[in-house]
Amino acid sequence: MDKIPLTQAGFDKLDAELKHLKSVERPAIIRAIAEAREHGDLSENAEYHSAKEKQSFIEGRVKELEGVISLADVIDPKKLSGTIKFGATVALVDEDTDEEKTYQIVGEYEADIESGKLNMKSPLSRALIGKDEGDSVDVRTPGGTRSYEILSISYK
Repeated sequence: MDKIPLTQAGFDKLDAELKHLKSVERPAIIRAIAEAREHGDLSENAEYHSAKEKQSFIEGRVKELEGVISLADVIDPKKLSGTIKFGATVALVDEDTDEEKTYQIVGEYEADIESGKLNMKSPLSRALIGKDEGDSVDVRTPGGTRSYEILSISYK
């Protein structure tokens, strides 16, 4: 199996979610199922079916997180430098709109575009990897081709 690259912050977030699911969510859903069973006929018991569905989701997520954590390759961006690679925080300017954006290139399990965490497999990340400050990149997006200039690269 391939290792899954994560930053320390991403690893910690996934580990905290796993611990929460195991120590809080799992016991709560077990209690909810037991309580729903006490209400009698399970075939028409909506509370029971809802609780079982939630239990299935929780168990699936626990399995997924355990798999990711077991394959995690925690990379410390502070130890990196040079051209853009995993962990880099990149400041860009859209050459058409002059809008500036800053993204950190991270693994798919910690990607969150709203908080500036860009999946390393995204078209923009793939275009940026290997580039340096001052370079321009063209990125094909569903909305058309966009051009960006790399303003700065940092590893924090």
